[in-house]
Amino acid sequence: MSVCSLPVWNVTHKVVVIVSFPLCGEWKEAAEGSLFHLANILLFLGFMGGSGFYGHLYLFTFLTVGFFCSTAWAWSDPCTTDTFLWNFALFGACLTQALYIVYKLRSLTFDKDFEELYNCMFKRLGVSLTHFGKIVTSSDGVVHTLEKGQFFAVEGKTAIDKLSVLLSGRIHVTVNGEFLHYIYPFQFLDSPEWDSLRPSEEGIFQVTLHADDQCRYIAWRRKKLYLLFAKHRYIARIFALIVRSDITDKVYSLSDKAFDRAGHRYDLRLPSYCHMPGPELERAHDLLEVPVSGERAA
Repeated sequence: MSVCSLPVWNVTHKVVVIVSFPLCGEWKEAAEGSLFHLANILLFLGFMGGSGFYGHLYLFTFLTVGFFCSTAWAWSDPCTTDTFLWNFALFGACLTQALYIVYKLRSLTFDKDFEELYNCMFKRLGVSLTHFGKIVTSSDGVVHTLEKGQFFAVEGKTAIDKLSVLLSGRIHVTVNGEFLHYIYPFQFLDSPEWDSLRPSEEGIFQVTLHADDQCRYIAWRRKKLYLLFAKHRYIARIFALIVRSDITDKVYSLSDKAFDRAGHRYDLRLPSYCHMPGPELERAHDLLEVPVSGERAA
C-alpha cells in the first residue's frame, strides 16, 4: 500500500498543507468467496418483492438470509469490523420484521367459510387481510344456518336490521306469492333493502325469502356495520361497490324475465316507461320512432 501526497495551498496565510491518503498498490487476484456472491444474489432477489403481507414476507425473508451471508463473509475477514457490524445489524432488523409479518399472518387466519368469502368477493377488489379481518370481526365471526323451507324474511313483517351474504345453498324470492328470482352463494340476501334505507331509517321486507335447501350465511347488524363504516371510510366504499353491483345483477336477472303481452321485454331500470297505460305506451312508442328519408321528403 503506497501513500500519495498532494499539496494544498492556503493563499491567505501562505501555508502548505500536505494531504495524504492510501492508494491501492495491488489488486486482489482472486475473487471474493462464494458467501459474498450468494449474499448479493439473495439481496437482489429480495428487492424484487411485491406489496401486501406475502410480498413483504418474501422481501424480508430474502433480505434476512442475504444479510446473514454478508455477516458470515465479513466475519471471515478480521479487517472488516465495521462491515460485519453493519451487516449484522441489518440482519437482525430484517429477521425481526420477517418474524413480525409471520405473527400477523397467523393472527389473520380465518375459517374456511370466511376464506372463501374473501377469495370470491373481496380479494379481487384488492382488500387487504387487515381490512377483511375488521369486516369479519364486525360480523362476530358467526355463520348462521337456514334449514330447508325455513324463512329468512317474510313480506311485510320482517324488519330490515342486517346485511347478509349467502355462503351455500339457494334462496327462493317471492312477492305476493309470485316467484321473482333465486339467490345463489356469494350474493347478498338483502342488498336492495339495505340500499333503500338511510342509516337512521327503519323498514320492513317487501319480499319473502325462504331456503330451497339447507343454507348458510353471514350477517352484519346495521348499527355495528355503520360504526365500522364511520371508522374506516375505505371499507364503506368497498361495501357500497359490492352491494350496488349485487343490486345491478338482480335487476338484470329480473329484466330477463319481464315481458308484456306482446312479448316485448321490459327494462326494469325504466319504471316510468314500463308502467304506462296502453294508449300512452303506444304514443310514447310513436314519438320514439325515427322517420325514414322517404317520409321526411314527403
